[in-house]
Amino acid sequence: MRRVYLDHNATMPLRAEARAAMISAMDLVGNPSSVHAEGRASKGLIERARAQVAAAFGADGADVVFVSGATEAAALALAGRGLAGAAVEHDAVRAWIDPVLPVDASGRIGVGDPGRAAVQLANSETGVVQDLPQGVAVVDATQAFGKLPVAFNWLGCGMALISAHKIGGPKGVGALVMKRGTDLAAQIRGGGQEMGRRSGTENVIGIAGFGAAAEAAARDLANGVWDRVEKFRNILNSSIADGAKETIFVGKDTHLLPNTSCFIAPGWKGETQVMQMDLAGFAISAGSACSSGKVKASAVLTAMGYDEAEAGCAIRVSLGPQTTLDEVGRFAETWLAKWEKHRARAA
Repeated sequence: MRRVYLDHNATMPLRAEARAAMISAMDLVGNPSSVHAEGRASKGLIERARAQVAAAFGADGADVVFVSGATEAAALALAGRGLAGAAVEHDAVRAWIDPVLPVDASGRIGVGDPGRAAVQLANSETGVVQDLPQGVAVVDATQAFGKLPVAFNWLGCGMALISAHKIGGPKGVGALVMKRGTDLAAQIRGGGQEMGRRSGTENVIGIAGFGAAAEAAARDLANGVWDRVEKFRNILNSSIADGAKETIFVGKDTHLLPNTSCFIAPGWKGETQVMQMDLAGFAISAGSACSSGKVKASAVLTAMGYDEAEAGCAIRVSLGPQTTLDEVGRFAETWLAKWEKHRARAA
């Protein structure tokens, strides 16, 4: 039976639009910094992609700096700034924040001084969406971009992190979006590319794919694609809840990403669930993909007040635009059957 991919928060499959743009970009031979016609053609493609990303992210009048991904964008934005942030932040952000702020049982952070804080807009593991105060220094919009109606111009932040492969673009390219004129020291120095913020010859092929994916993602959002995804996610949750009443749904009473379901099956290890469902043909996750291979309880869930035993029994199912209702039903049926076998063995 065809495999079912339900790990879109880790990475979204490459969009056809991004693939086509990348293939076309492969024919460009010029270095974007060269002044001849071939170089100008490559530079023009980068600027077109920059405009596409800015438009999709509502960043008119802002600077879009292309980098290797959201992790590099976080380092560029946060290094040496001493910003506060929550324990539920992605590792790429948490590596730079100090002090670390607590969250409530819903995973929400209270920000006392927004101008000295870095805050994620949506959590990759739980799907919890934050109510951002105006004036946050840095917003991690990696998971929210493309799934929620969000615009840099009305976030009211100084800088934001986004990544191509979370919206169906290629892996290995992202952007730091900042208010125009922001003073920021380059981490990678050299030829002064990307407005002097990030030196090195640009990844023309990846950037082209990013721009095309951003444009397609904005179109999906406007056409209500994620509203359908949310309905399917809710059906999934209801099916699991009806068949396994012990299940704990993380963040169920809060605003969540439309595609994300994080739930705890008490006594059934998350990594065991992931392996069993993988063998059954379903790709899911037990947490952030950037922490894969680390068999430990989720720091996000323990920060929310779950004990290590509970946190160790959580999985994340994240749907995408191509997920079908049949696939959701097949997953729920398969998971519930395995849950019953687990209970019988544990009895």
